Amino acid sequence: MEGETLKKSLEEAISKSPNRKFGESIDIALNLKDVDLSNPKNRINEEIILPNGRGRKVKIGLISGNEMASKAKTAADKFISAEELDKMAEDKRATKKMVNDIDFFIAEVALMPRVGKILGGIMGPRGKMPRPVPANIDPVPIINNLRRTVKARSKEKPVIHIPIGTKDMELEKLTQNGLEVLKRIEAKLEKGEDNIRTIFVKTTMGPAIKVEAK
Repeated sequence: MEGETLKKSLEEAISKSPNRKFGESIDIALNLKDVDLSNPKNRINEEIILPNGRGRKVKIGLISGNEMASKAKTAADKFISAEELDKMAEDKRATKKMVNDIDFFIAEVALMPRVGKILGGIMGPRGKMPRPVPANIDPVPIINNLRRTVKARSKEKPVIHIPIGTKDMELEKLTQNGLEVLKRIEAKLEKGEDNIRTIFVKTTMGPAIKVEAK
């Protein structure tokens, strides 16, 4: 599912999205076909780095000891120490609020068992379990990549919504992001483009606009 036809159709769909007085995100919505999503092995759970970023602030949380935290002190948006991690079980309401507010988490490998025990029940259903990072690895490049990353997740329903940026981004950059998303999802499907029934572009409050893929 490549070529100038797809690119042009995607550009047209993005261009038709109505302008509003507030910032809107733009999503690609994929309707799948002939995929048995009752089998968890067939579900999509992919992280995709957008070539032109998200167009908005992406918040990153770091769960680690002091040494790794010192390396990422200007890169991460939220630092959670081992001591703070242990206290989070005492106030689940505040913990849920914090988890909802952060887009991605990374955690020092040694702390992952505690993260799973204390936060697994909150992070797991939200798709926010941390990416484990060895203690000797600089977390900053990982954090920088996550700021340009989106998640594509399918559940039981054959529909995936994936953000590709915001309405105030340049058309060419949004199109490049959209093409990257489509390429990555197609690669994860057993029959590639034949498992994609329809493609739509949609802003936060706007109508769904169909993309002619062929």
